[in-house]
Amino acid sequence: MSVIRQLSLVKGDERFVFRYQPGQEADVIDSFASMAANQSNEFDWFDAAVLSYQMGRRLETELDQVAT
Repeated sequence: MSVIRQLSLVKGDERFVFRYQPGQEADVIDSFASMAANQSNEFDWFDAAVLSYQMGRRLETELDQVAT
């Protein structure tokens, strides 16, 4: 069984959900950047930064658990 990670963001009436497998973090961040660059949706650079930060915190927590 593979692990699926999820990040989500609710912004007004919009809900953005990103599901990915461990190891695909760079691809997800690329998706954030592509969406933020596209001005036809409500997802902006601040949203990309918030979700990138959340992903980093999750990875940091997981690394801390492995190290102890």
